[in-house]
Amino acid sequence: MLAKDRLIVALDVPSADQARALIGTLGDSVGVYKIGLELLFCGGFALAEELTRDGRAVFIDAKLSDIETTVERATAAIAGLGAAFLTIHALDAKTLAAAVRGRGDSSLKLLGVTVLTSLSPSDLVEQGIDQSLEQMVLHRAALANTAGFDGVVASGREAAAIRAATGGHFLIVTPGVRPQGSSTQDQARAVTPKEAIAAGADYLVVGRPITRAPDPREAALAIVREIDAALSA
Repeated sequence: MLAKDRLIVALDVPSADQARALIGTLGDSVGVYKIGLELLFCGGFALAEELTRDGRAVFIDAKLSDIETTVERATAAIAGLGAAFLTIHALDAKTLAAAVRGRGDSSLKLLGVTVLTSLSPSDLVEQGIDQSLEQMVLHRAALANTAGFDGVVASGREAAAIRAATGGHFLIVTPGVRPQGSSTQDQARAVTPKEAIAAGADYLVVGRPITRAPDPREAALAIVREIDAALSA
């Protein structure tokens, strides 16, 4: 896999037209385009179909969490779009099993969301969770692995522990990635591209450091260079 194929750009913009403009600027400098909740409700599903028809890898970041039948049918619908990745909250075995059934024999890769990178240990306490943040991440990663998921979404700070627990086959997708020296913004557990790759991440999700940069394509290429250097180290 080329370094650029490990970079997932988050199209966190309020319209499909803005997303198309970004895609036109970025072109083939990145491997995967992520469509999250904001864009999904503003023409994102149609955009996903366009991208898959053009041979682009699409990440649907829906973070599904609902009753089993709903999750199964929603997963089947997203698989029908030809998406490459789909996220489901890794909260319980029944929900995860429903997503696996919904995927069927498609090539859709299922990723379990462990703990959002915007959350800190005190946020888990507020939710009534008495496990440590790392324990919770590893527990949810184990649920996803047992269910037959392809991998998880997790901070680079927990990636090494997940890799040690699950082995090399399990994908680790790391959001909250910020280039060295940039603002962490609302990310409580941000890491640099080098740190994420060194910890065992397979893919990096980057949004604002690229999409809000004066030159988004150059910002993406700079991160690809960081990934390449980390892989070669």
